[in-house]
Amino acid sequence: MVYDYDLFVIGAGSGGVRASRISSSLGAKVAVAENLYLGGTCVNVGCVPKKIFVYGSEYSEHIDAARGFGWKIPEGRFEWSTLRDNKSDEIQRLNGIYKNILGGAGVELINGFARLVDAHTVEVGDRRYSAEKILLATGGWPRKPRFEGAEHVITSNEVFSLDVLPKRVLVQGGGYIAVEFAGIFNGFGCDTELLYRKDLFLRGFDQEIREFVAEQVGNKGVKLSFNTDIEKIIKLDSGELEVHLTTGDIRVVDGVFSAIGRSPKVEGLGLENAGVKLDERGYIAVDDSFKTSVENIYAVGDVIGRVQLTPVALAEGMALANYWYGDAPLNVDYENIPTAVFCQPNIGTVGLSEDSVRAKGIDVDVYVSQFTPMKHTISGLKEKTLMKLIVDKSTRKIVGAHMVGPDAGEIIQGIAIAIKAGATKDDFDKTIGIHPTAAEEFVTLRTPRQTLALNKNV
Repeated sequence: MVYDYDLFVIGAGSGGVRASRISSSLGAKVAVAENLYLGGTCVNVGCVPKKIFVYGSEYSEHIDAARGFGWKIPEGRFEWSTLRDNKSDEIQRLNGIYKNILGGAGVELINGFARLVDAHTVEVGDRRYSAEKILLATGGWPRKPRFEGAEHVITSNEVFSLDVLPKRVLVQGGGYIAVEFAGIFNGFGCDTELLYRKDLFLRGFDQEIREFVAEQVGNKGVKLSFNTDIEKIIKLDSGELEVHLTTGDIRVVDGVFSAIGRSPKVEGLGLENAGVKLDERGYIAVDDSFKTSVENIYAVGDVIGRVQLTPVALAEGMALANYWYGDAPLNVDYENIPTAVFCQPNIGTVGLSEDSVRAKGIDVDVYVSQFTPMKHTISGLKEKTLMKLIVDKSTRKIVGAHMVGPDAGEIIQGIAIAIKAGATKDDFDKTIGIHPTAAEEFVTLRTPRQTLALNKNV
């Protein structure tokens, strides 16, 4: 049978764009359909604008720190509209780059909501297109709470374009998005409180890292209320929000930011028309080759719910394209994926946590250093840094590296390469550090924690 396209991609986010571009460059006839924005969540309402906001929110502290270095700086005033609009201009520029990338690769871009008609047919508006292969790369969507008055909350979809920045804000959630935005709001000068229904946020991260971050975030002025959630919200005539908590307390605020998780974006895709099945969590079920329950339909990225990170979606999309049209083996390695949380201070992590190695029964040495960064011995700020290496005793290999502190993501990226290459603690010990830097601490750790007293007062 002759099809309109060799490959039809639904979703022009990270995974979809990468798969379509590589496939086209390898000779396939490719179309990609998108009804919202090019670049997906990351470029438009995720990683990119969030990192811009993190940068912006840190300047209030930079100004305070500068005074310790002799800079006589008058009281600063943050103008929300300037940052918001400059961010929007940058996102628009990136959208144009994505459009040019697709066009330059020979990919046809179809604007509109695409849905499956059958296993080989996609409908966009009043037009139908046939394809030998179909790739679903629609990503995820913020999950809305279901309590009374939930219509008054904002999510990561709306927060980047607010007309007015709330002076008092409640942040609901315990994942990285909630923790990051608590720091952002706080840095912008908002009276910020983070609510989480369990006893400590950032579940899945190393326990020591979680506890340390909670201490640091609290020290910066964010009020942390654990074992607390929202029961209902009442909008007052003044426009303020009266928030009733599960503890019986009431808060009156100007905004509530909810980050209670994300769901796969599958509604309206017509999966049932083609016979594409979901797993028990609601994500599109795929096998090791990213194939769905239908022979010629595949899925990658957040919509399959494996590792919901932009670089992972990129890797999955590229691997599939090279496998289909470049005769390359299909191999996406999910081991030792580094990640960062852009809370304040940042978290960078790669490999296993101390909790997970203990659960696996691996005999390890744990090396920890906690200190005041050199900058803050003069700045007067109370922020501290924590670094942690987990070493398999039998092989001496580094199986986990964790950091909380400025530029943690930048530092851990290099550490991740070493761990991926199988570096041992001896390799780290033989490496000469760059002095004076915080990063050199990773190659000067000499004594396992069992006999090391954490120097918390340095």
